[in-house]
Amino acid sequence: MALPADPENDAVCLRAAMVDALAQDGVLVDPAWRAAVQAVPRHRFVPGFYLATDDRDEHGLTLWEPVTAKLDYGRWLAAAYSDTTLITQFDGEEPDWKAPVVRRGGVPTSSSTLPSLVVRMWADADVAEGHTVLEIGTGTGYSTALACERLDSGDVTSVEVDPRRLDTAADALYGCDYTPTLAVADGLYGYWPEARFDRVVAACSFRNVPPALLAQTRPGGKVLLTLSGWLYGYARVLLTVAEDGTADGALLPGTVSFMAARTHAAPAFGNPTHWAAGLPDKPRKARYGPERLMAATDEAFHLLFLAQCAVPDAQLVTVGDVVHLVDVVSGSAATLTPGDGVWDVREGGPVRLWERVENVMDAFDSAGRPGPEAFTLHVRDGRQHLRHPDFPALLLPGSTLR
Repeated sequence: MALPADPENDAVCLRAAMVDALAQDGVLVDPAWRAAVQAVPRHRFVPGFYLATDDRDEHGLTLWEPVTAKLDYGRWLAAAYSDTTLITQFDGEEPDWKAPVVRRGGVPTSSSTLPSLVVRMWADADVAEGHTVLEIGTGTGYSTALACERLDSGDVTSVEVDPRRLDTAADALYGCDYTPTLAVADGLYGYWPEARFDRVVAACSFRNVPPALLAQTRPGGKVLLTLSGWLYGYARVLLTVAEDGTADGALLPGTVSFMAARTHAAPAFGNPTHWAAGLPDKPRKARYGPERLMAATDEAFHLLFLAQCAVPDAQLVTVGDVVHLVDVVSGSAATLTPGDGVWDVREGGPVRLWERVENVMDAFDSAGRPGPEAFTLHVRDGRQHLRHPDFPALLLPGSTLR
């Protein structure tokens, strides 16, 4: 007869193996963070999650398979201690993990972020003993637990916009004897009752730096954010807040993406062919094609973020061979169609979307293709400017304070 499953004991070796692997990869340089990862039982925070299959349905949508201890104990526990992001929710709909079903497509809206990135975020924010911390986006609570283990529960505040997600995270945290301050709140506005904080770290992305987060940070304190937008370009920035409430900081190297804060998510734009129908019939030849932004390279990842700053309200979608840019704010649109070795561009509306993107590419090349760490973000007087000595200043989308 098979012995009953015992995740508390079975997880010990798996957790130790994960810690060793992260240490070998250079993630756990700080012994205190290594001890935190060794102590926190990640499986307690992921009673169920989805893993993508290699199959698609008749509409081409990815099939996501639910994984729980009841469905497949070994697979569930092994995945919990892998350096993998585990999707726990789609489209804001809370799954019934007692009777889960295969998911067809959908937009992930909550997850347990891969442990290496969680530790990297806390370490990049220079979190240390004695700091009070605000975490934006509790999610499953695993990241919160690591902060409580590294610091003290009384110094950790975590907010989550989804009350059902927070209920589940709270149960897991309290079950592990962690007692941070938890609140249902929109991270865009931080959490004034516990302010001011020494560190603010966001586990979601924003189109610009929320003013409330700077106002809730002590002078000399730091705010670590992932910036994103409707083109799905990303950059991370570590800001230091000054006495007068202004903030400055460099973009950080690497390629990291987070789910957008729900209030900063892209709006629906309808049928792209409807937008294309109103464009001029005569195209021009593009100076650059869209593949330069869409390539699977670190440079393309960074360049897409810079381009997004130039066309902050544009969205991009590919239908067949045609690439569409749609701007629901100004009513502008552009299409790029592959030709004989060059792309044909049609643009209409008050903003020449692809021309603006091409101008960014010109400036990027002229500046010597600088990496993210060569750019600094300056937040003051209601403006958020991204600057580089050899690059035109770019304004983050929607950054003017009102």
